[in-house]
Amino acid sequence: MSRATPGHIEDDAVRERVRALIRDVVGFPQPGVTFKDITPVLADAAAFGDAVAWLGAPFAGKTNKIAAIEARGFILGAPVAYALGTGLVPVRKVGKLPAATVAEAYMLEYGEATLEMHTDAVEPGDKVLIVDDVIATGGTLLATATVIRRAGAEVVGVAALLEIVALGGRQRLGGLDLHVLLSV
Repeated sequence: MSRATPGHIEDDAVRERVRALIRDVVGFPQPGVTFKDITPVLADAAAFGDAVAWLGAPFAGKTNKIAAIEARGFILGAPVAYALGTGLVPVRKVGKLPAATVAEAYMLEYGEATLEMHTDAVEPGDKVLIVDDVIATGGTLLATATVIRRAGAEVVGVAALLEIVALGGRQRLGGLDLHVLLSV
């Protein structure tokens, strides 16, 4: 049963509250990268609560699992899963999960990585919402969608706090239903 009671979420008010709190950190994690720091959003109870409700609201009753991507996706995905009354599937960096996994390598805007999910985390018929903090190049989300589909489940959409438009991730994600609070 869904615990989400978002009622009428004022999109513009939530967007402006969150936008005002996100800060740019130039040169992190390496020179030439501008990191979008969401920790001030997390520290503000009203903004955090509104963001979680906003991310989950369109998917209430349409999903039975939330796939949350390490690491900041965990912070957003867990409360979305709780609010929607669904299970939570951690998608982690390689070597962090203790049981059998399915993996997918992908490119980041500043390197490459591999993500894993337990092979029994989803099953055929599951409807999975992917939650992450930022859509950048789309590589992380595409890899996550790939492992979910390889395990036989359906990806019903992606919910993200923000999208960095200049990095073109949306184009790589093709037909996925994207629900993004802020585009920067």
